[in-house]
Amino acid sequence: MAETDNLVEMRGIVKRFPGVLANDQVDFELRRGEIHALLGENGAGKSTLMSVLAGLYKPEAGTIVVRGEPVSFNSPRDAIALGLGMIHQHFTLIDSHTVTENILLGLDDPRFLMRLSRYDKRMAEMGERFGLQITPQAKIWQLSVGEQQRVEILKMLYRGVQVLIMDEPTSVLAPQEIEELFKTLRSMVDQGKSIVFISHKLHEAMSIADRISVLRHGKVTAAGIKPEATSKAELANLMVGRKVLFEVEKKPRQPGDVVLELHGVSADNDKGRPALLNIELELRSGEILGLAGVAGNGQTELGEVITGLRRCTSGKILVNGKDVANRSARIPIEYGVAHIPEDRTHVGTAPNLSITDNVIMKGYRDPPLARGISLDRNAAREKAERLKDEYTILAPSVETPVRLLSGGNLQRVILARELSGKPTLLIAMQPTRGLDVGAIEGVQRLLLEQREAGAAILLVSEELEEIFMLSDRIAVIYEGEIVGDGVEPNAERVGLLMTGGERSRKSERAAR
Repeated sequence: MAETDNLVEMRGIVKRFPGVLANDQVDFELRRGEIHALLGENGAGKSTLMSVLAGLYKPEAGTIVVRGEPVSFNSPRDAIALGLGMIHQHFTLIDSHTVTENILLGLDDPRFLMRLSRYDKRMAEMGERFGLQITPQAKIWQLSVGEQQRVEILKMLYRGVQVLIMDEPTSVLAPQEIEELFKTLRSMVDQGKSIVFISHKLHEAMSIADRISVLRHGKVTAAGIKPEATSKAELANLMVGRKVLFEVEKKPRQPGDVVLELHGVSADNDKGRPALLNIELELRSGEILGLAGVAGNGQTELGEVITGLRRCTSGKILVNGKDVANRSARIPIEYGVAHIPEDRTHVGTAPNLSITDNVIMKGYRDPPLARGISLDRNAAREKAERLKDEYTILAPSVETPVRLLSGGNLQRVILARELSGKPTLLIAMQPTRGLDVGAIEGVQRLLLEQREAGAAILLVSEELEEIFMLSDRIAVIYEGEIVGDGVEPNAERVGLLMTGGERSRKSERAAR
């Protein structure tokens, strides 16, 4: 293609933060009517580079050219005015407002009088045009994560963007929602839009992108290569700088004594509606039980009732024979329960506290960290330094607030805290969600090491490949019920159970 086909050019971009060179002389090009995937590990500089293009950050060096003209942005509004908009990993919607109100928020028009019915109709027409089915009058809190993402996309389209930057757009979506998103992106490209698809998921980049660029440690290791000209293995090597194994070795192991028992456990969700219905489960020492299910079918509530973060309305939860149902979260911890929560920012860590404070949260009351009623800060710092090295937490120091860490490093902080206590039971909720290939491999190895050490592990994941690879036994949850236990690792069979198909078949047979 000719040079004039470039819609956006970034040349020699340099962006620094305290102690970190996020972008080091980075070049990037986006052509008209393409999906350009930007791959890299967590912390590689992908989001930073695109935040520069979206007007959120000003670079220390480098130039940005849009449609052949050099530009400089002082705010995201400047970038949107030139047709460049970014949808972030964490949505910026107001839950109590409707879809239409969220899309119009911050615009100069309408200024004084808002005829919502007229704008509702306009939003519905635009959604239909781009294949984004929405209900304009619905409140944001009533929408699924996938539907909220559609609202974010429509916000940008309504503002007339020609370049849509999507930061890890599939990290919070179920498989079916990902398929719908990809259809939408292709529809947008067919109508002349250009898309930057920031991701760490190789198979998604290979399937959706027209071209792929790779960043590692803030530098470009591959620029604009076509998917058909490369492979997952080559891209993984470019991302992490070493060969990545897409399968980890799992040694045969005979399960030991029963560690976790759930008998007739039921619980409500945050809206007071039933989320778990009469759950019966058993988990043994040295065993990984993989729980498969589409997001929102009770997995979150199950992890919370076991770890003491949610009350159950009925049933017993036994850890090594001791009932922990409806007791303080400290009790499961004392009985050897470790928890890797799916929300690593708001549940798994205290964002404003340091790495040191986060890794000692479960043991600060006990020696050697405790000295009488006071905390031995030197002992705490020594422990944090040791865990930082052992779990390869990349940060300037152990006093760095964890809110400044990338997703992968934040997950390593949680793993360091939870696994260093040698748990007898590990509740691992989406432990690799949002991580890059190198980090995923590391987390999976740590889980298998815990299995070898005799821990019982409940693995909750929406990635069927991960469930099949790591689990000794597979169960499936649908609408708060266990609809299969000891299921064969067959994608068609598990997928049928995950979507309620098997339940429908049973109902049909019973009706005959």
